[in-house]
Amino acid sequence: MSNGTMSQTQSSANPAGPSAGATILIADKFDASGIETLESLGHRVESHPDLTPETLPAAIAEHDPQILVVRSTKVRADAIGAAGQMALVVRAGAGTDNIDVTAASGRGISVANCPGKNSLAVAELAWGLILGCDRRIPDQAADLRAGVWNKKKYSKAPGLAGRTLGIVGLGRIGEAIADRGNAFGMRVFAWSRSITEARAESAGCHACENLINLARMCDVISVNVAANDDTRHLISQEFVAAMKPGAILVNTSRGSVIDQPALAGAIEEKGIRAGLDVFANEPGSGTGDFEDDIVKLPGVYGTHHVGASTDQAQAAIATEAVRVIRVHLETGDTPNCINIASGTGAATLTIRHFNRPGVLATICDVLSRGGLNVEDMENVIYVGGQAACARIRVSEPPTNDLAEALRGGEHVISVDISAH
Repeated sequence: MSNGTMSQTQSSANPAGPSAGATILIADKFDASGIETLESLGHRVESHPDLTPETLPAAIAEHDPQILVVRSTKVRADAIGAAGQMALVVRAGAGTDNIDVTAASGRGISVANCPGKNSLAVAELAWGLILGCDRRIPDQAADLRAGVWNKKKYSKAPGLAGRTLGIVGLGRIGEAIADRGNAFGMRVFAWSRSITEARAESAGCHACENLINLARMCDVISVNVAANDDTRHLISQEFVAAMKPGAILVNTSRGSVIDQPALAGAIEEKGIRAGLDVFANEPGSGTGDFEDDIVKLPGVYGTHHVGASTDQAQAAIATEAVRVIRVHLETGDTPNCINIASGTGAATLTIRHFNRPGVLATICDVLSRGGLNVEDMENVIYVGGQAACARIRVSEPPTNDLAEALRGGEHVISVDISAH
């Protein structure tokens, strides 16, 4: 019988204790303050920032870490398969699309991230791209380096004050972009799947309930959504077709959220300018060859997926990653875990019992013999340590006979069953 997550106030902590130390493999650049803190806690840190998706499996097999920390390095199924005692992968950032979460879940490995710690850094880069597109700053710099002076050409720019800024995805990054849009004197509108006027107003903007309408009305659009099945090609052929000629589109989220061929067509046909920090096909590590036709188009200004890469953001992310690791090792819980199933199970058993050795093992044995899988378990000990209450979520409601067997267990006080 396989179990889901289990939280027990007496025994969920790492049995070796935090003082025993863990092996932590860091497969990317990671702020030095985070490494120092982990080592001061007694852990062995293997920092190998030059690992690639191809070399990561061998490094995992060699060091056999309990914890893996990555930023941009892809963690593929073969890396997960090379793990022995690894129980946690920490993404030192927000998105987890560079990690094969399905493979990790299949091996019972938690995947956690560090959301919200890089919001200001990403917003700052988004605004750098907006300004770069509006004033063609990269083109001007390139001409100056080539010995070309063309004030006549570059004196023509639409400007931003009084124009309309559209934000796709009103999370923390979207809020920071909206705040800066207001500072530039722009009219700011936002769209998200659950947008309300009250939510938009709290972020200093107006709600737009239709994504295509946002495309039609805005002079500048910033895309700030997570990468998942729902957002794949969210910026679609229909969206870019609805955009104003000469409008600016900035993407600092993930390359998969834009239909890149459709955008390329709009750049060529409608004079759309694009500021892109992310692309459909990026190298799997921090350095490598890069070929993408879209960056060669006039009006496209690109950066190297560095939205979160400021010293301030990386220090904040390192602090959060250390917190996730520390709590995981000391308590067994994993903050920011993104692959723990919620709401699974067809019934919940609430079993009050005397706090004696073997009670939970006997209960689980009864459930196993009845063919029920434990999806989730929590055992709370009451003051004084004489009694406890176990809440167990199971795969299906127990039969009457099985329920009576549970109630008849030694040291069991009562059993309540709630079907979902």
